[in-house]
This record gives sequence, C-alpha cells and structure tokens, in this order.
Amino acid sequence: MIRTIAIAVAACLPLAANAADLTIKLSGAHNAEGALSAAIYAGKEAFPKEGQQVAGFRQKAATGTVSVTFHDLPPGRYAVTALHDENNNGKLDRDATGIPSEGYGVSNDARELLSPPYWDKASFELGSEPKTVTVKIEY
Repeated sequence: MIRTIAIAVAACLPLAANAADLTIKLSGAHNAEGALSAAIYAGKEAFPKEGQQVAGFRQKAATGTVSVTFHDLPPGRYAVTALHDENNNGKLDRDATGIPSEGYGVSNDARELLSPPYWDKASFELGSEPKTVTVKIEY
C-alpha cells in the first residue's frame, strides 16, 4: 500500500515541476462600471462554452490595465475570453441581432465578426515558463 502511494506521488511530481504561471492582462475597458471577467479554457471542445473554463476571475471594472496571475497551470494549449459586464448581470449582453452590446476580447485578438471565436486562432501554448497574455476589450 505504501509503495502504491509513493508511486502515485512520484508520478505527479513531474507535472508539478513543469507547471507554470499564466498572467492575464485585460486592457481597453472604457469605463469603471460593472465588472471585468476572464475565463481560461483548456480545450477546443470546451471553448468558449459557459461553465467549461478551467479557471477564471471576476472583479470590479477599472480603466487601464487589470492583471491577474493563475499559478501552477499544467503545460498545454489554452485560450482566454474576457468581458466588460457593464451592467453587472453576469453575462455578455447582445442586441436584437445577436451582436454583443458589451465589450469583450479574446486571446490573440481572435474575435470573429459573426461567430464565436475559433480555438485555432485564440489558443496559445503554455510551457513550463511563466507567460503573460494581454486581451484587449473592444466594443
């Protein structure tokens, strides 16, 4: 039993040793109303589906740049979406035609005009070194 636990712990050590920090910088909020939020996705199947993110944050909106660091993420491909929820209702509001009426952004500036962002354009590689990704919120 002890040997089995030791092997299981040893198997996890390389993952912890390769884990990296990911800093998300949000810029472009045009006012300090409502909240800013971002979500990190770890796979094409989950992106950008609500509730499928592996990590995220939400805080009071601010103009300028807002930065948050997520620690010990395993190496892999990730993508980030961000939202300026000006009315603080917890969702991206849209007009009658379905076009977003609040500011939002996607990693690699992978916004699409008439569809959700594409994983292949938005995703980036996180290795074992710290990485910073800037997401510009546009309206």
